Amino acid sequence: MAATRRLRPLPWVGRWSCSPAGTPLFRTLADLGPRVSQENDILDFLGKRAHRKHPGVLHLSQVQLPQALVTAAQRLLQESSLPNIEKQVQTLTNYLWSRKLPMEPEELRRKAVELENKLQDTGSLQSEKQLRGAVLSALRKSVYHWQKLSYDERLSLVYMAARLDGGFAAVSRAFHEIQARVPDFKPQTLMDFGSGTGSVTWAAYNTWGQSLREYLCVDSSASMLALAERLLKGGLDSGKPYIPGVYFRQFLPVSPKVQFDVVVSAFSLSELPSVADRTEVIQTLWRKTGCFLVLVENGTKAGHRLVMDARALVLRGSEKSPIDHRPGHVFAPCPHEFPCPKLSASQPQACSFSQAYSTIPFSWNHSRKEEKFSLVILSRGFQGENHQWARLIQPVLKRPRHVHCHLCCPDGRLQHVVVTARRHGRHLYRCARASTWGDCLPLTTSPEFPPSPVQDLSDD
Repeated sequence: MAATRRLRPLPWVGRWSCSPAGTPLFRTLADLGPRVSQENDILDFLGKRAHRKHPGVLHLSQVQLPQALVTAAQRLLQESSLPNIEKQVQTLTNYLWSRKLPMEPEELRRKAVELENKLQDTGSLQSEKQLRGAVLSALRKSVYHWQKLSYDERLSLVYMAARLDGGFAAVSRAFHEIQARVPDFKPQTLMDFGSGTGSVTWAAYNTWGQSLREYLCVDSSASMLALAERLLKGGLDSGKPYIPGVYFRQFLPVSPKVQFDVVVSAFSLSELPSVADRTEVIQTLWRKTGCFLVLVENGTKAGHRLVMDARALVLRGSEKSPIDHRPGHVFAPCPHEFPCPKLSASQPQACSFSQAYSTIPFSWNHSRKEEKFSLVILSRGFQGENHQWARLIQPVLKRPRHVHCHLCCPDGRLQHVVVTARRHGRHLYRCARASTWGDCLPLTTSPEFPPSPVQDLSDD
């Protein structure tokens, strides 16, 4: 009888270095990955660029807020003298991050009927009043209690302290992708729905500068609009705004013919109470989009669901009385226009990205944080020079002589690819090692190799 081959554990995630047949495991996994372009093709797309600056690199290094915005925010908070501000900031942050979508009335009625039938079958309740009370009590315990936040002057300041820098970082990452892939795009007008503290305006000005001539900030809260205006004036009630051409409104423009080069909704769809309200707002925002519609939400399952529902709505072309008949396309981050494979999986997961940023130096803040967010950028009739490269949807795991890449591919499927220099060529291997979460790689699937399921190979 042949001696049993001894297996030694690898330092990464405690898996074995060899399969039972004696084949190294990373090669086995690489065999499940897709075929890729030949090395000559890699050289073609690289040109004279270094591997660390290949065309698929879209991430931003640590985002820095404009000093004028930092100074204004510090001044406003110092003047406010809010009690227990650190505790209030943490409470609001936790609430916003854990927020779920409100249950639709139809779903609530269905759940109530199920509970009523279940209680009737037990026969423990004698009267109709007792039954109704028991159903209401059970619903309170099992249904998420969603409520709309009312941003008065105090809550607006707390929101600014909690979310101004993180929101700026997420939107800056979205704008950077447009700028990097379409460097000739010079927008002149921008509309920000649910503008809040005005972080979108600052991020757009930081990205495109003097190109933008008009910013329309729309928010239902008069206190938020007043706060955003004061931030533009250095934290003062009067003075010259740091960014010219900014206008504030509490309602969306009525005329359907008015379009903006860039339309943004950042962390605002979650403030709408129903699917019907979100559908109406998204259709309105799309009608007003001349080039790009940017939607950003928290990097949670609820946030991801919101942006994917909006994506599907635009791609279906269900716009009412369209003025602009150019079709909508997905510009980023999806390399395809199929249904999101993360939502169609047996266990749906959020598709999110991360952006490092330097925080506003409040006493309770760490100097550096990561903003986790979900986004979709939709374009009006513009597909761009997108090479249909696969998108990295998790952090890249770099190991000796191989790199683990979790990808969303142009065929609408998820892939786990182990890139090695021997199998994929040294240029693609070095590009993979230089890439990070959110970047793109020139990987293409092949019918010879079926897609492999995404595996979690994190260090946890």
